[in-house]
Amino acid sequence: MALLSIACAAIAVWLVSRDDPEWHINMMIATALGVGLTVLLATALISLAYLSDASGHDEQAHYPPKDPEE
Repeated sequence: MALLSIACAAIAVWLVSRDDPEWHINMMIATALGVGLTVLLATALISLAYLSDASGHDEQAHYPPKDPEE
């Protein structure tokens, strides 16, 4: 996933820099970090959602345990 994040950040930096005649290093660093970290965070959150679903924790939220008194 880190390679995907680096590739997305590189593409984003290229897209931002191709139309700008002046090359601003601060803008390139901010773009690379913003896109890269966003891709990593999204990947981590989706992975946690799949893990939660596969482990059965979601079923407990949908169907609470029955009360023994019933």
